[in-house]
Amino acid sequence: MRRFYLFSVATALLLMVSASACSGGPTPEAPVAAAPTQTALPTQPPQPTTVPEPTETLVQPTEVVTGSESGEKKLEDLDPDKFDRSTNIDNEWFPLKPGTQYVYEGFSVEGSERIPHRIVFIVTDLTKVINGVRSVVIFDRDFSENLMEEAELTFFAQDNDGNVWHLGQYRETYDETEFVGSRVWLVGNPEGARAGIMMQAEPRLGTPSYSQGYAPPPFNWTDRARVIELGQKTSVPFGSYKDVLVTEEFNQEEPNAFQLKFYARGVGNVLVGWRGADAQQEALELVDIVQLDPKALAEARAEALELETRAYMYGQTPPAGYTPGTEGQ
Repeated sequence: MRRFYLFSVATALLLMVSASACSGGPTPEAPVAAAPTQTALPTQPPQPTTVPEPTETLVQPTEVVTGSESGEKKLEDLDPDKFDRSTNIDNEWFPLKPGTQYVYEGFSVEGSERIPHRIVFIVTDLTKVINGVRSVVIFDRDFSENLMEEAELTFFAQDNDGNVWHLGQYRETYDETEFVGSRVWLVGNPEGARAGIMMQAEPRLGTPSYSQGYAPPPFNWTDRARVIELGQKTSVPFGSYKDVLVTEEFNQEEPNAFQLKFYARGVGNVLVGWRGADAQQEALELVDIVQLDPKALAEARAEALELETRAYMYGQTPPAGYTPGTEGQ
């Protein structure tokens, strides 16, 4: 679930370190199916198309199966020795190919007002070593009413069994276009922070929930997920899909609030909905996937590295960087 807690800018600046990009550019990849050509990363907040109206499918699945809690683990155990090709993330439900940009549009609720919402999610060609595991750096931006309110770096790695792990994140928030505050947690920083699983290699109904990571107070990251449906059908502006996987995400800070995520094979997350007491009532649909050209990817890389210079705990980890030929290592 997308949640944010502020830390002072003064604290961030006292502890930040600068990250440096490696020289060289990536080799352009073949376009994703049916994707238009992307010529450059937009410098202004992208303009949303028509916000989708809420539908029964968008807000709630047909039936919620909570699954058995027997055997549920409080936290997941990360073994760095089981990540031989950690940046080759080809999980069929959550593939993360460097240079791919996903665009989601929809709305969230603030009070009684429905706010247009847009997320631009980019799989960069940067990697970062966290707790001995080389991870892929994701850069995404969150726009409300055409103004960027959040920018985030998230770190994912795939183990030898095909599970995609979440190793931490750095998130900034903005008031209109001005930087307001940030938070960062990575495996082991602060002490007690743990990695979690973002997507299982073989999701199955009736299995216990799993941790998506843990960070102690004042970070309070306690998100968990579980499979609630398989074999669903859904349509979004980018396409129609069969055999869709549905998960629900929740945390202990927000009892009875659930974020629903719909995943299509070979594509990833195509739809986001909610049920229960979720105050944000966020609803998003996949509207576009593009393979960024070298110039746009370089711009995304530069913006991601600029965020990292403000990440106040990065003095304890090597900076993110791009090394040609390391993809899939």
